[in-house]
Amino acid sequence: MSGSQRINLADVKLLVNDDGLYYYPDLLISCHPQDLNAKKFIQFPALIAEVLSPGTADRDRTDKFMDYQGIATLQEYLLISSERVGVECYRRGEGRMWLYYPYSAGDTIELKSIGMTVSIEDLYFGVNLNKM
Repeated sequence: MSGSQRINLADVKLLVNDDGLYYYPDLLISCHPQDLNAKKFIQFPALIAEVLSPGTADRDRTDKFMDYQGIATLQEYLLISSERVGVECYRRGEGRMWLYYPYSAGDTIELKSIGMTVSIEDLYFGVNLNKM
């Protein structure tokens, strides 16, 4: 990663729109100067990640993703499976298009929004999927 980023893991409020809609994503990264010292909430994320569970997967894929698409600074949305080794990346394309990139065991995940790559094995390091 280059420059200044603010990385937040859970329990950080993300303001989604001017109507006051907010979520608490599992992970969000902002490179925006206004977010670096924000005290109440983050507004300008570059990357949002949600860990999917049976109880949250549908909402993360539909309602949240639809709401997140309205955030102009958002470049990538990751859905990380908690039941198998697998990550889905939605990357902003031209206009209203979002490009889909699925990753599985042996893959390297490219996070263009923050200039970073991570192997899927590193992402799941220490995670025992049989106990989840």
